[in-house]
Amino acid sequence: MSAAALTTAFAGLAGAVESGGVIMHFGDPMREQRRLVSGSAVAPLGDRTVIEVAGEDRLSWLDSITSQSVARLAPGDSTELLVLDPQGRVEHAAGVLEDGTSVWLIADAADAEPLAAWLGRMVFRSRVTVTLRPELGLLGFFGGGGGESALREIALAPNGLSLLWSDPWTAVQAGGHQYANVTSHPAAEYNWHVAIVDGDAAASVAQRAADIGVAGILAAEALRIAAWRPRWVSEVDERSLPHESDWIRSAVHMNKGCYRGQETVAKVHNLGHPPRRLAALQLDGSDDVLPEPGASVLADGKEVGQITSAARHYEDGPIALAILSRRAPAGDLVVHSDGTDIAAAQQVIVPADAGATADVPRLTRLSRRAEGQDPRKA
Repeated sequence: MSAAALTTAFAGLAGAVESGGVIMHFGDPMREQRRLVSGSAVAPLGDRTVIEVAGEDRLSWLDSITSQSVARLAPGDSTELLVLDPQGRVEHAAGVLEDGTSVWLIADAADAEPLAAWLGRMVFRSRVTVTLRPELGLLGFFGGGGGESALREIALAPNGLSLLWSDPWTAVQAGGHQYANVTSHPAAEYNWHVAIVDGDAAASVAQRAADIGVAGILAAEALRIAAWRPRWVSEVDERSLPHESDWIRSAVHMNKGCYRGQETVAKVHNLGHPPRRLAALQLDGSDDVLPEPGASVLADGKEVGQITSAARHYEDGPIALAILSRRAPAGDLVVHSDGTDIAAAQQVIVPADAGATADVPRLTRLSRRAEGQDPRKA
């Protein structure tokens, strides 16, 4: 089932609003958020695509060319990876699910084909095949409710194991590091999963919508933003380093072997600071204007960053993520959108002093004069 076919299967349901091949909502995005969080709804993800990596070298091969340690994944294990350029900038991102025979990658639709093409160019003599699988569908849900049990029954299981990816963002993963200095990270409640399904299964879910419950992308995105969870299609541009969005906590293993971009990742983490930082914004909703991605973020009248994602949350109201200059002040900001200035209270996610984690010994340097030697005669 293609992404378009998945959307078609749900587009006939009451209240469905579709845009660009994606179901945006089913009439009530706020209610849909509540149902998702409670585990009593599923969201068709027409904006994501599956890539299958098969072959006996698949895990060691992926381990050698991406940011994540995947060589020892067991069947059923989930994680995520980044593909970095030689300067450590993010080029591609994907969720990772191992089923014992294949690795299933879940990528944003706009990135799936370029990622598959890049992986194909990197095969060389490895015993690996890379296949774009646009005929498969993806359904997102939160664990713990009726939606989960239903999807466990109907998820694709080509090798006897249901293809259910669990988002690792909920906690700092092995080898990862968190820059956010908070006692309670919102990701702890982000119990997000994605089921890979075929056409018959997606149609079955659509037919059982009254029992399972459905939600659109607007609901799923609002919950992602509230969890400070970065996404390739939103938070990544040509300058992005994984440190800037705190992505090292779930997608980068700091202690694995070498891979492309690893040197920059290590230098910034151990000795330097990322030039930009991700922040969460609580927006003033009195003007009922939700900024678009790319909207300017201002401090004292000067632009210090841009909005990457924005949504209306069922509890918090209008919220956003923004990539800011490292030197942007930590206080309140202003978002300029469609000729309107929107007050924004800032929650620092990546602090300005992120990085420089190495305990580099400071050597006391005595001048020659202090040592009793005239430097002019040295």
